Amino acid sequence: MMQSYNVCLKDTVKTFSKRLFYSLFDCEQEEEHAKYLEKTFLKILVALDVENGETIWENYKEELPQIRKQLDLDAIAFEKNDPASHSLREIYLAYPGFHAISIYRLSHALYKLNVPILPRMMSEYIHGITGIDIHPGATIADSFYIDHGTGIVIGETSIIGEDVKIYQGVTLGGISVSKSLAKTKRHPTIEDGVCIYANATILGGDIVIGANSIIGANVWITESVPKNSLVTYQTEIKIRPKKNGIRE
Repeated sequence: MMQSYNVCLKDTVKTFSKRLFYSLFDCEQEEEHAKYLEKTFLKILVALDVENGETIWENYKEELPQIRKQLDLDAIAFEKNDPASHSLREIYLAYPGFHAISIYRLSHALYKLNVPILPRMMSEYIHGITGIDIHPGATIADSFYIDHGTGIVIGETSIIGEDVKIYQGVTLGGISVSKSLAKTKRHPTIEDGVCIYANATILGGDIVIGANSIIGANVWITESVPKNSLVTYQTEIKIRPKKNGIRE
């Protein structure tokens, strides 16, 4: 007889993640959200064969006010850095990067409580919506800003400092995918104030990008970068005039 994996739980986690996100900012319906969230959380943990669900929920609830404070700092970072933003309300309601960070911070708190599987299900839910893949095990400090965001990958053991800016297509990955390295630091450390432009790839658990550095677009980094550095990838681009509508 084949093993049953209760994959329909994905739909439950999807709705739970949405309501959990809403609950942080929808104070007028706080009581209604709270009843649903506790009931559904316990249901999910039972389905995942996790014991002591009530205790885990009480510990998790204590983390939510701090998560809200962190997200408010993230939203301010978006408003400060994105010239296309017109208000904080727009960021809370319409920015996929902020949505992805929100679910990351909510799933990270569960990851730290050693809740299995559920944090990954939450991260995959938001990955499917935004194209932003942040492992719940990553450590990300305050005032994190993602611009556009599609294609970003942040690995499990990544460490990101305060006031970091990351653009679309950036990968913070591991240089090796060996299963034997599962318990080691496989992903880079990004110090405070770093800006990483589109499609840069930074690989390796020993790699440190020093504070206040700028990593240009399309670079491939497998060695540490000192603080206050500018790293760019140069390629020759030739622009030639056309003659009779045909390029030379």
